[in-house]
Amino acid sequence: MSEQIKNDSAKSPKNMSRRNFITNTATAAAFSFAIVPSTVLGGKDKTAPSDKINVGIIGVGGQGINDMRRLLEFEQVQVVSVSDPVEKWDYSNWWYGDFAGREPAREIADAWYAEKKGVGKYRACTAYADFREMLDKEDLDAVLVATCDHVHAVASMAALQKGKHVYCEKPLTWSVYESRRLAQVAREMKVATQMGNAGQASEEVRLVTEFIADGAIGDVRQVHNWTDRPIWPQGLGCPKEAVPVPKELDWNLWVGPAPMRPYHPDYIAVRWRGWADYGTGVLGDMGCHSFFPIFKALNLGHPISVEASYSQIVLDGLVKPGLDETWPVASMVHYEFPARGNMPPVTLTWYDGGIKPMRPNEYEQGREWRSEGVLYVGDKGKMLDGRLIPEAKMQEYKMPPKSLPRSPGHYEEWIQAIQGGEPAGANFDYASLVTEVVLLGNIALRTGKKLMWDGANMRITNDLEANMFLHRQYRSGWTI
Repeated sequence: MSEQIKNDSAKSPKNMSRRNFITNTATAAAFSFAIVPSTVLGGKDKTAPSDKINVGIIGVGGQGINDMRRLLEFEQVQVVSVSDPVEKWDYSNWWYGDFAGREPAREIADAWYAEKKGVGKYRACTAYADFREMLDKEDLDAVLVATCDHVHAVASMAALQKGKHVYCEKPLTWSVYESRRLAQVAREMKVATQMGNAGQASEEVRLVTEFIADGAIGDVRQVHNWTDRPIWPQGLGCPKEAVPVPKELDWNLWVGPAPMRPYHPDYIAVRWRGWADYGTGVLGDMGCHSFFPIFKALNLGHPISVEASYSQIVLDGLVKPGLDETWPVASMVHYEFPARGNMPPVTLTWYDGGIKPMRPNEYEQGREWRSEGVLYVGDKGKMLDGRLIPEAKMQEYKMPPKSLPRSPGHYEEWIQAIQGGEPAGANFDYASLVTEVVLLGNIALRTGKKLMWDGANMRITNDLEANMFLHRQYRSGWTI
């Protein structure tokens, strides 16, 4: 498997600059992933700006239906079909606040276009339980994938292989191997792609990169990234009672490529994130958001090592030694990255479940220590969430020129790339790298060992058995 990826990577076109808009060389290196030919990553068919983009949505639960509503706002886009194994589900007990599923999504799309003026020719939105049937029957230009993590890869790959432009929610995939494969096929198909970590388009991401390139805190040698999640159950045993499958749900399709098990409501809605067969835990949920600006600002590639620790898993009154079914209540993951050009080696430490790094002396007394954040530690100072600390230092700092291109918006990036514009900022070539690194942390959690990583060959070198976690065997009928 790793040899195949190595050979494929050797054939991949190199990134090429098209604009000389970045004058600072360190900053340019950090953003070089975004400056590549559209023939590599953008608009396969060069959709004209005047043409409508027919989009199908795969997965219209809470996040998927939110994504769909955002796309409906664009004149260039028509949502013509939706797919979900859930016909209709009540999400009001979670933060989404309404019903979701293929029928509510279809009704929302039809109602939107019925009331919208000047939208042009539009046919009624169709709805499918199986996304494979939708891809076979519908004339689509692009697909948005917002399923649970374990279906991201199979749905995105099915769309890519049909030449569709693809937007996939974060994390890009459930496994490291899936992530590498999606990036490879997206390059081959020359389609426009984007991962759903919308924060990458923010002004803060660009300011942080410009600050670091300006030497505001000197050479960065440590980064600490923490979150108060999970806000769903983790660290629990599998439910034992038998529960009938609701008539609104096709359980076989929902399980998809994962191992089959009896239905239980503890596995669905947002709860799926805590189960290893379906979700990627807190690190998978939030890591692709918060790692992205760190990778850009510090020009990170593959780490050389990763190790992790986590809270105890207590099942039936007994402490379990490992993670088989569920992700832990709290964890820490430590990555080591090598020097990059004139940037020194750097460590990145992740904390979740309420664990936080030590409060730095520079952070003023009386200010609440945040429940989530990113702290950069440099030779000449520290920066917390895009501001130098203490605040007095931020007030004295002379802001550097805005040397980086600003984003028109996360969804706008993808739409413009479909129409032949610049590749989106979280295109699969770069999103796959960040996703791989995030998912390596989960492998370290599962093994409990410090793992040495050969990124070029996609191989853990000091524990050959740990390589089994880079991918898994799918159920019959599911492939990438």
